[in-house]
Amino acid sequence: MSERLTLEEIREFWTRQAIEHGGAPAASWSDVHAIDLEVRQLVARLQDGDRVLDVGCANGYSTLQYAAARRVNVRGLDYIPGMVAEARRRLAELSGRLAGEASFEVGDITALAEPDAAYDKVVVVRVLINLADFARQVTALKECARVLRPGGLLLLSEATLQGWRRMNAFRADWGLTEIPMPGFNTYLDEEAVVEAARPELELLEIANFASTYFVLTRVLKPLLAKVAPTVDVADPASNFNRWAASLPAAGDYGTQKMFVFRRAG
Repeated sequence: MSERLTLEEIREFWTRQAIEHGGAPAASWSDVHAIDLEVRQLVARLQDGDRVLDVGCANGYSTLQYAAARRVNVRGLDYIPGMVAEARRRLAELSGRLAGEASFEVGDITALAEPDAAYDKVVVVRVLINLADFARQVTALKECARVLRPGGLLLLSEATLQGWRRMNAFRADWGLTEIPMPGFNTYLDEEAVVEAARPELELLEIANFASTYFVLTRVLKPLLAKVAPTVDVADPASNFNRWAASLPAAGDYGTQKMFVFRRAG
């Protein structure tokens, strides 16, 4: 496991990402096809007319796809001002071309400046894993529950310890080394998160939407590279990754998973 970064180092990292990548998906994650899989999962759970809060929206790459695909009113929040500035720039470029509406502000998931029960859906994508410890992750969960209306959904897409460990066990079976957890991440324990979310949030589903993709790109692709030196294992934009993202999910080997919670009451 990589050495854990401090909160200030994490903030500096994401600020650099905003500057370096601008409006590209790599500002939040270099694996664009994994992001596209994620977006499809989220869009399928949004409905026209939804009031949506996207917490940790980064540069708005995914947020604006929600507003393009559905007639929703989505408010994107991010802790990094540079990310919000880029999201607003991209929103201005798309003026008049979205099915729904979008806006962006600076915000902190552990202290949301949002009214109680204001949203039908709250989207959280790879945000909890960037918090320093489990206590802050639980605080963030409670804040997301607070701003959801009764019966509303929290759509939480995060990396999990269980998925990461299963993936590395699969790799070990084939003589591949462990993929480390990044120093700016603290992956979620699935059972602990589900328990901590109670009683405000009821788990409906954990979707292993990226399992097939992870097996193909993190196990098969490195093995193919051993016999085909021209294969760039680290290139997430390759045709191999594009093909892998087109296949249905199977198994429980994806580090990235989607928790679907419903607000009680």
